[in-house]
Order: sequence, then structure tokens, then C-alpha cells
Amino acid sequence: MDYQHLKISRDGPLAMVTLNRPDKANALNFQHLAELEHAALGFREDLETRVVIFTGAGKHFSSGADLTDPGTAYQVPMTLRRRRSRIGERAIQAIYGIDQITIAAWNGAAMGGGACITTAVDFRIGAEDCVMQYPEVDIGLNLMWKSLPLITHLAGPARAKRLVAGGERVRAATLLQWGILDELVATTDLLTRAQLFAERYTSKPPAAVQMIKQSVNHIVSALDRSIMHMDVDQNLYSASSEDRRAALAAYLNGEPAQFTGD
Repeated sequence: MDYQHLKISRDGPLAMVTLNRPDKANALNFQHLAELEHAALGFREDLETRVVIFTGAGKHFSSGADLTDPGTAYQVPMTLRRRRSRIGERAIQAIYGIDQITIAAWNGAAMGGGACITTAVDFRIGAEDCVMQYPEVDIGLNLMWKSLPLITHLAGPARAKRLVAGGERVRAATLLQWGILDELVATTDLLTRAQLFAERYTSKPPAAVQMIKQSVNHIVSALDRSIMHMDVDQNLYSASSEDRRAALAAYLNGEPAQFTGD
């Protein structure tokens, strides 16, 4: 696949995947997500790479789903729409399932789907300007992409509720305090520090490291898919509600919304 929205570079055992739509703050449209899935799955046959770093081009890691995307990929009958709506889930699960150790070099904002990517990797190195927010609730939607368990595993249930149900914007120092970040560094040192962090894992025996990683992931996420199997359908349902229409109009106009529960 020729990538339009990603850059992939390699330096010996280290690969770097850069989200590359800086003019859109690395917002995730259908094509971008398809490229992420393809790139993540491509590491299955890669014997040289031992660590994969994900980062964002420009100021931000990713502003999340692209609300300016015309959405033509989803303007299809419901049966196919349900399948295509799982593109985000497929991308996140592909990243989570990468055998190699994965690290987010987290610059600026990771919003919504961008935050989902940061929680799907093994470690997070944050720049001093990094911030996390899940704004889905403020536009009348649930969080999908099988990502609610990922933030719950990292931050715990109460903090996950604050982030996802409350839509709180959490900045770097708090992200470190909550255990979402593994390290916090100066913005200018972000990529250098992420690469140094990676060296610990590029120097270890890869088969053992990768088996340990997969075992830990299975321990903490054994029930995730069975619990979250309906999150796409919940999203399609909530997207058809009157509250969703009111929330989106208010969000785009910068006005408070009035919700009825319909």
C-alpha cells in the first residue's frame, strides 16, 4: 500500500510510524485508519524490527476522528455500514496486537481516536505539552473502537469515567500522576527520549520479550472483546438520537446543548 497519511522509517531494529496529516492535526479519516491497520499488520512478518514508535507530525499526536470527512465510505446500506464502521476498531486492535514492543512519542493533543492509539501501545513517553481528551460524549456518542477497556486498564475505573463519561481534558503532569504516561520529558527531547527508552527493548531477546508482552496483554484484556462487542452498534444507535443532533450542533457552534434523553 502507498501511504498517503503515514510515514514509516526504520533504523536497524527500531521502526517509527508517523501520523502524517499535520494540516488536519493528524485527524483520522477512513483512509488514515485503513493505512494504520495495514501498517500495524505489516509488522507480523518483520523479523528485524523489535520496537515500533508511533508519533504525530506537526504540533499534535492526533485530534481524533476527522469531523470534516464527508464520510462517503459510510453512505452505504446498514449491513455494510456496520462493517466499515469497525475500521477504527480494526486499526486499534491491529496496533494492540503488534508482536513487537510499541511506544507512543506523544506530542501535543491526543483526542478521541488519537487517545485510543496512545492506549493501544505498550508505553507512552509524553512531551510537556501533551494532553488527552475523549470528546465523544460532548457530541452525543459513546467511545467505540474497543478502546474503553484500554483506558480503564491504564487509569482505573473512576478515572476512566472522568475521562470518557465526563470528557475531562487531562494535561501532562496529571497523565503522569495517573499512570497513563510512563515518562514526561521536554518537548524538544521527545523523540530522542523515546528512542533511548526503546533501546532497552531492542537489546533484549525478541522472542522472550514478545511472548511476555502478549501474555500480559491477554491477562489484562481477556474479557475485553466479549464485553465490548456491541460498541459499534451502540455508536450507530446513539448517532441517530436527537441528543446527538443537538450535541453536534452545539459543539460546532460553540454553544451549550440541551439534552432530553431522546
